[in-house]
Amino acid sequence: MAREFGRNARVSSQMQKELSLVLQRDIDDSRLGFITINEVVVTKDLAVAKVYVTVLNADEQGKKANVKLLNELSPVIRHQLAKRMRLRHISDLRFHYDDSFDTGMRVSELLSDLHERDLDKPEEG
Repeated sequence: MAREFGRNARVSSQMQKELSLVLQRDIDDSRLGFITINEVVVTKDLAVAKVYVTVLNADEQGKKANVKLLNELSPVIRHQLAKRMRLRHISDLRFHYDDSFDTGMRVSELLSDLHERDLDKPEEG
């Protein structure tokens, strides 16, 4: 009988939870901002994990700097992750900025502006 969620999905989900805890408790770097792990996508062979993050309260340059710093710290983060997860092989971590939150906020602003314009426009009879 086929499982509803494959091994990749289970590993990705667990890795997301553990990465959040590692960044919150184990990585003590003042250069990192408030980082949220949005999604972890693991390849079929579990060799590479793409970690999509969001950095709150940072400008564009700050977001890039945080992602670059995370990629530089990935061996340390990976080591901490290996202590927490019961896997023989821990995936290589590659951090990417997830701009879906920014896109969603922009769409929300545009819809709000459109709604305000419709309210200001007089009804045609």
